[in-house]
Amino acid sequence: MTSLHRRKAFRGPWVLTLAAAGSVVALVLVPTASGSSQNLGQLGSELGRQQSRQQQLQSSLGTLSQLISSLSGQISLVQAREAVVQAELVQDRNRLAAVEGERAEVERRLSVLRARLQRSRELLARQLVSNYESSPPDLVSAVLESNGFRNLLENLTYLHDAEHQQQTIIAVTRAAKASADAAARRLTRLELRDRQLTYDTTLRERALAGMNSLLQTKQAALKRAQSVKQQALSASRSRASQLQAEISQIQAQQAAQRAAQAQTSTATVNAGPALGPSGGWAIPYQIVLCESGGQNLPPNSAGASGYYQILPSTWKLFGGTGPAAYLASKAEQDAVASRIWRGGAGASNWSCAAIVGIH
Repeated sequence: MTSLHRRKAFRGPWVLTLAAAGSVVALVLVPTASGSSQNLGQLGSELGRQQSRQQQLQSSLGTLSQLISSLSGQISLVQAREAVVQAELVQDRNRLAAVEGERAEVERRLSVLRARLQRSRELLARQLVSNYESSPPDLVSAVLESNGFRNLLENLTYLHDAEHQQQTIIAVTRAAKASADAAARRLTRLELRDRQLTYDTTLRERALAGMNSLLQTKQAALKRAQSVKQQALSASRSRASQLQAEISQIQAQQAAQRAAQAQTSTATVNAGPALGPSGGWAIPYQIVLCESGGQNLPPNSAGASGYYQILPSTWKLFGGTGPAAYLASKAEQDAVASRIWRGGAGASNWSCAAIVGIH
């Protein structure tokens, strides 16, 4: 017991000082913990606001994503319809080209027919003038004026040919006029169809282009809003992570402070109140003051405890009950210490005896 006591010989005089220091530490930690609690509350409130903002932003982003997806579908539909219209426009242009070719051919034919009609009219006019200026030949005149049978045949043939020629000229003139009128009517129809096809195709193309531009503009605006909200969400998450780290740090500090306070309180409770010189000591008070400061201390690193800092083996050797001295009553510790002291013969069992000059 003596050698073990030497390692704790100087603990006793510092006990009161340490206990007082523990009380001071506890007093200092109280306002700090209060300030930390207030700061922790503010951080928690801000963290809650950031988390609420994140939920709102995520909800808004979800809505924007749905709108953008819907617009993308509409844009795809419009673009598909625009492609169909473009194909129809190509077909219409091909038809227009064909119509233009047909129109040119009709105009050429019309020009030819008009020229032919003009010639026919001029020929008919000359024939009519000729008929008017000279009496028309008849069969009797032809017979009377003929010199022989051969001449008669020639005259008859001439009369027949003249009449046939006149009828042919009239028929050709009528046909030329009818063809020219039909060509003019067809040309008018082709021009109307040309204008209608051009107008319809241009109108549909403009309508689809305008719709597509509107959808593209709306989608671009939604994407800009989505980007802004994503940046805001990222900033909020970053701030929330920072707040969480600060909260964790404060909580760790508070936990350490509570552990220190609990340890100080436990040491104070276990040590109990210090007893002065009139404590009814079984050995000189100077030795007790050096060993434990007059307090019922818990076991130290060597296992010595109680008012007299008795080792567990020594405690049992001299009739102590229980595993350690500090768990026994003051009276039992006095009785065991008295047996160890043996009227001063066992003073060497306490290292502090030599320190305070008691042998």
